[in-house]
Parts: sequence; C-alpha cells; structure tokens
Amino acid sequence: MPGVTRGRLARMGIALLAAGLASATAVYLLRLGNQDRGPAAAPRSASGAVRTVVLVTIDTLRADRVGAYGWAAARTPAMDALAARGARFAQAFATAPITLPSHASLLTGLYPPGHGSRHNGMRVRGEPATLAATLGASGWATGAFIGAFPLDRRFGLDRGFDHYSDRMPRGADGRLLNERPGSQVVDEALAWARGIGDRPCFLWVHLFEPHAPYESDPARGAPGRSAPASVRYDDEVARADREVGRLLAGLGARVPSALVVVAGDHGEAFGEHGEFAHSVFLYDTTLRVPLIIAGPGFPAAAPAAEVSLVDVAPTVLDALGLPPRDADGVSLLPLAKGGTLAPRDLYAETFAPLFDFGWSSLRSVRSGPWKYIAAPSPELYDVASDAGELRNSLERESSRARDLAARVARYSGPEPPAAAGTDAPLDAESRSRLGALGYVASSPAAASGGRADPKAMRGLAARLAQVAAGELEGAALRSALEAIVLEDPRNGQARMRLGYALAASGDLPGAETHFRAALAASMPTAEVHLGLALCFASTGRAREAEGALMEARRLEPGNPVVEANIGSLALEAGDMAKAAEFLGAALRIDPDLHQARFNLARTLARQGRRAEARQEALTLLQRLPADAPQRQEVERLVAALR
Repeated sequence: MPGVTRGRLARMGIALLAAGLASATAVYLLRLGNQDRGPAAAPRSASGAVRTVVLVTIDTLRADRVGAYGWAAARTPAMDALAARGARFAQAFATAPITLPSHASLLTGLYPPGHGSRHNGMRVRGEPATLAATLGASGWATGAFIGAFPLDRRFGLDRGFDHYSDRMPRGADGRLLNERPGSQVVDEALAWARGIGDRPCFLWVHLFEPHAPYESDPARGAPGRSAPASVRYDDEVARADREVGRLLAGLGARVPSALVVVAGDHGEAFGEHGEFAHSVFLYDTTLRVPLIIAGPGFPAAAPAAEVSLVDVAPTVLDALGLPPRDADGVSLLPLAKGGTLAPRDLYAETFAPLFDFGWSSLRSVRSGPWKYIAAPSPELYDVASDAGELRNSLERESSRARDLAARVARYSGPEPPAAAGTDAPLDAESRSRLGALGYVASSPAAASGGRADPKAMRGLAARLAQVAAGELEGAALRSALEAIVLEDPRNGQARMRLGYALAASGDLPGAETHFRAALAASMPTAEVHLGLALCFASTGRAREAEGALMEARRLEPGNPVVEANIGSLALEAGDMAKAAEFLGAALRIDPDLHQARFNLARTLARQGRRAEARQEALTLLQRLPADAPQRQEVERLVAALR
C-alpha cells in the first residue's frame, strides 16, 4: 500500500482525528540523532594495508539484474566498476530469503540456527560475535546506517557498532515509516565518516531499494507505476547503484586502500515457480545474490565456486589479518587469489511459511551439482544442468535424496526450538510494522494433521505477496484482499488491510466489519483499534472511538500517534484539559508529530493560554519545511494569536 517514501509502505494508522490542518502530518521530515554509544577505543588498525572496510548490502537484489552478472539492460556502473577491479563471486547464495536472518548470517558467519534469527522480528542471539564487535575490539570505529525497520536495533544487529543509525521518518499519518530512501542513508554515512577523522573504520550501509513496491525512475521519463514491475525493479536497482557510487565517491581518499564488499541479502521473484516477491520459497530466484569484494588482496577475478553470505565475515577478518573465529563460513580470500575451496554443503532455510501462515518451513542443502529442498513434498534438482529448478529428480535419485535429507536435518528440523518464538515475544509495534512490510512474524499455530506444503498454497501466497508488496492500489487492492479473505477468512492481516482499503474508499460499515473480524482472528494490535476508532469517529460514535483508542494505548503504551489521537478526540469533544495532557504527551515522545503540535496550539488557545499557543505554532513553523503546504494555515493561526 502507498506511503510517503516514494509511494511505499502501508498507511495503516488513522489520520489524527481533529479538524483543521487536514494534511499537516503529511510532512516528510527525516530526523537524524541516533546516539553514539560511549567513547571509541583508541585507534589501532589490525592491518597496515587496510584501514577502511565498507560493507554495502542492497535489499532484494537478484544477481542476474546486475550488469557485471550479465544483465544487458542493467544500469549499474558503480557495482560493475567494483566487479571489474575485484572478485565477482558468480555463484553466491543467501542463507534465507529474508532480510534479518540473512544479514545476521552475513555479520556473524553463522547459519540461522546458529545465530537464532529464523525470521524478521526474531532477535539475533546475544552470544555470537558480530563483525562489528570483533573490529571494534581492535580499535576500529564502527558505524551502521540502516534503510528499513527489519534491521532495527531492537533485533540485535547493533552489537559492536559505535553508531547505529536506524531511525525512520514519519509518514503522512504521523506514524513512523518502515523505510527511508537510500540517499538519506548515504548522507548520514558520509557525515559520520567525515566526523571520525583518519581512524580505521568499519562502515555498513544498508539500502532498501529495490524492495517492492517498485517506483519508476523519473530520469527515465516514466514516473509512477505505469511500467511493468520488472522494469521498475531495474529502475530501483539503478537508483541503489547510484547511491553506491555516491558513497564511494564521498569517501574519497579512504577508497583506494579500502576493502569494499557489496552484497544482496536475497533475491526477488517475478512469477518464477509461481512466486512473487520473496520469503516463501527456497528457489535460487530468491537465494542467488551478487557478492563483490574489491580491495587489497582481491584481484580482478570471477570465481565460479559456490559460496554463501556466511563467508563474508571470515573473509573480512582474514583480509585484515585478524584471527579466525568459530563460524559456518570460510574465508574466500584464497579463492579470490585463484585457489580452491574444500568441498562443503551450503545450507539455506525459510521459516516465513511457518511463522507467517502456519505452513511448513522449508530447508535446503546445496552439495556439488545437487540441491535438496526439505518439505512435505521434497524436491531434488541437478542445478548444474537445471539452473531453473524445473525438473524434480527425487524419484530418479532417491538414494541421493535420502542422504541430503539427513544432511539438512543436521542443521535444523522443520520446527523451531521451543523457545524460538516465545523467548523474546515480539512487541505489538514491531508486529504491526513488520506486517506493513508483508511479514507477520508471530508464533506458529499448532499444526493439525500436518502442516501444508507451501507449494500447495502457492496461489494464495502469490496473492498475499502482491498485496504486501504494495503493487496494488484502489479497486485492484480491494479485489485482491477480498479474494484472500474469501479463501482464508481467518487471515487477520488480510482482514485488517481490507478494513483500511474500504475505509479509504468511504465504506466505513464494511471497514468496521473487517476490523472486527481481524480482532476475532487474533490480531489484537493497535493498528486494528486505530482502524475501529476511525470508523467510530467518522460516524459520530465518539465514546466508542475513545474506547478503541484507549485499547490501542493499552496494547502499545507510549505510541505517540495513539496519544495524539486521544488528545485530538478530546479537543473535538471540548475537554481541553485532557486534550492538552495527551497532545503534550505525544510531543514529548515525538516532537515531530506536526498535527499534534497544531492541535496543542488550538487547545492552549481555547484555554486562554494565548502566549503558549502562539509559541507552539511558531515552533511548528520552525519545524515545517520551507515549502510545506501547511505553512499558510499555521501562519494564519500565529496571526490570530497576536
């Protein structure tokens, strides 16, 4: 569903309920100010040659859509230039087609069973050392600049970073968005790099482009979404590549001697195997990623050996001359220099089908030319001759399949450990924000009669992915959601999304029906109650609206949007004391809730506190961008309070 950041992300909170400054919260204001965490260690480089390590991860980037990997239509000069002077690993694979587990593997060198994050929202365990922690202990400055909520510090990847910038901007409805443009991520990264002087540093930049929904590149003369999804995806890849180029140019003198790693975290499907987007299946469409390493010790080469993202951390440590640590991955430095790797298996998994839908998880092992996928209906592919994974060789190679099934089981069973989904329960805000990105991340329901094979559910999964990706709008979105609800009436996410889609079209009775159904389907989140509050307030049921908002407050204490809505409702009801209390509380939590500040100024004015009201309005003018369309209305309020 659309949002503020280039049309992305679901707007699933209600607009603030008060009249006046109707679109004041539609102000896009990025806030920096993530805190540095204590003094840095004394400068000491582990290697005389390399004093800068730059890691760029590009979310949802397929290897076969990068020019250096053979895509003729690619516009990826920055990545192509790196590949031309460094090692381009032709067959690199993610450990999971999911953002958080994949990044955790990259930074720890461990497969998901080792680091504990089996899905977005599942915190990385505290004991595995991250690459940042290891380099920080050697005196390096460490900074991370994150483009999307799935890598929020609450999920554990901030360990070892002096500075972890993961603050997202607010959208038109006042809620924190779940992503931000790569240009802003790179701006922050360059500012940090300038501020650390000549200290050795590890810099991680995460770009969320080209995650869906895909936007056309205005520079190509086709803004919006009129072009096919795959074409717009290429536009977003080009946008990410421009940021890679800008980052490296901005780092200036650090780059010639830097170790630069660029990797995708997972791929993206455009209908292959009936899949759209990613996370449900383990085909190479969503597992094969680009991996490019350039810098001292990495001559121009294109190793053909199969490698994994768990190899990145061991490779960086080896290149810096630091001792190895326990890891599932191995150093790729010998391979980059023309050597070979010992034969080994590569493991990958997805627990998204289990945690999102209660279907079976999928786990796989790649061994030589063979790839085995453990599922209720297992699959075996000779990927050397069948790269598209179209011919299941299970019956013909039954003995080989049994052997590979046993190897998969050594890594993980089909169900997570008992504590995995309950050890640190996902908070309501995280559940809501991940839901807006298409992830449910809840504990799997108990299976009755065995779990469904995701392959048997691929039609429903495809529709769910298209909805979650934000590619559908208006009537098309409502139609898709109605089809999902018809097929899966207990799908609380679909019910809630349909409620907001119907509310946007003006069908408040229909919206209320689906919000109530979402509650009945075990979706007791603030989002659902905010939706109900919208329905109640818009149909004159102020008491019921307040009740829904107070329930949202109980579920998410400290949510500033909920506080602001309660205050705005009180303002309209004439309860100025209550309005001032809740609007003030919202602004103490988040000073950039512009609608809340406008309504607080109105509240203070009605209380006769004109000087305070005028000061709030002036503060709002200072915080609004110079070209914000709401400035005129705020200026009228300031003039009226003179």
